[in-house]
Amino acid sequence: MKTAITELFGIQHPIIQGGMHFVGFAELASAVSNAGGLGIITGLTQKTPELLAKEIKKCQDMTDKPFGVNLTFLPTFAAPPYPEYIAAIKEAGIKAVETAGRSPEQYMPALKAAGIKVIHKCTSVRHSLKAEAIGCDAVSVDGFECGGHPGEDDMPNMILLPRAEEELRIPFVASGGMADARSLVAALAMGAQGMNMGTRFIATKEAPVHDNVKQALLKATELDTRLVMRALRNTERVLTNRNVEKLIEIEKEKGKSLKIEDIMDQVAGVYPKVMLEGDMDAGAWSCGMMVGLINDIPTCKELIDRIMADAEFIIRQRLTGFLDGTFAVSEPRKKVA
Repeated sequence: MKTAITELFGIQHPIIQGGMHFVGFAELASAVSNAGGLGIITGLTQKTPELLAKEIKKCQDMTDKPFGVNLTFLPTFAAPPYPEYIAAIKEAGIKAVETAGRSPEQYMPALKAAGIKVIHKCTSVRHSLKAEAIGCDAVSVDGFECGGHPGEDDMPNMILLPRAEEELRIPFVASGGMADARSLVAALAMGAQGMNMGTRFIATKEAPVHDNVKQALLKATELDTRLVMRALRNTERVLTNRNVEKLIEIEKEKGKSLKIEDIMDQVAGVYPKVMLEGDMDAGAWSCGMMVGLINDIPTCKELIDRIMADAEFIIRQRLTGFLDGTFAVSEPRKKVA
């Protein structure tokens, strides 16, 4: 399948693995890239630019296919040394960067001078247009269904993606709720040139996370995510657990007077405890609603091959069948008990 995204990043399939804290290591990024997608190393999981350079080298030893690096831009009071991270990315010859968080405008000249293609994650059309205006090559349009930060507009992809197609001139991928071939075909129908998957890639054999995490994703349903930190206008969708429910109780008690200090025990230092140690009640960690569509733990190649084969079937046979009267009803797919 060829789209503007496969051409832009030099990949076989229009599938991107989004940056994920303490998940996006070389093992996962290389597996996704070897399977024909665009793997992404999460830059700030590496505590220094020097460590990022080592992780990039490790990934290069594991794949000769294109892969990228995620850079999430945090508030200025907590800003990592971004110029040094960008220098490490440039020196390693990386040609794709996924940016997220605050606007990357300040760093676009350095990224573009290095010949790096930038795809910025946005939760609204207005932010997508801003990304286009500052020179981003593509946008990852992130709907309300997504794990992590869905923004404050609560706009689902059934509306957000068509609106993005109406306004944007640069290509975009659908992010949030993306899980399988149905997601990809629907995203393409609504104007996207591919899809970005986060949560789904955690439930793969190569994802370097504790097995407790994968089993929790396998068992969870679409009803098991919660929105937290809304009062702080820093909304995050997370998988529910005991500490998340405690966090929600604190939010109810504090109301509009909630401060980040009130919930530090539930949100600070959580990812290493969850992803590396397998403590599933450690606190709030990002998870999308599409967790209800996770039915197995395949390799990245098995997952991507299945998506592309099923997408071709849907496009060539199922959808065509509606036009020529030969459509068939799909068999139900049941969640693993």
